[in-house]
Amino acid sequence: MRNGLRAVSSRAIEPFSARHNRLKRGTKSVKAGLGNILKQAQKMQEDLQRAQEELARQEVVGEAGGGMVKVTMTGRHEAKRVEIDPSLLADDKEMLEDLVLAAVQGAVNQGKATMAEEMGSLTQGLNIPGM
Repeated sequence: MRNGLRAVSSRAIEPFSARHNRLKRGTKSVKAGLGNILKQAQKMQEDLQRAQEELARQEVVGEAGGGMVKVTMTGRHEAKRVEIDPSLLADDKEMLEDLVLAAVQGAVNQGKATMAEEMGSLTQGLNIPGM
């Protein structure tokens, strides 16, 4: 401090318009970054929607009794077909019911595995519940 004056940094005496422009540039880069993130999120949402539609069209088959009972389902777990080998119709009713139940559960598990595989590539690195 000399003669009652103190040293001032060059930034402190920077004209208001220059300071304003500098801050404005920083805001633009933040907005651009957020815009890119939103575009990526929208693209991911569209990709997930397409994958879910594709999975809904796919069919999976669960089998029981060495293929003597087969249940076909969609990726949305909608049962489409039940096939029972005619030789089982003469057997015990409870055994047939157990085989049908096992085939249904096998189809559900196959559908879940297919969905996890398909969605895994789209959600890689993200922690999304249920995917």
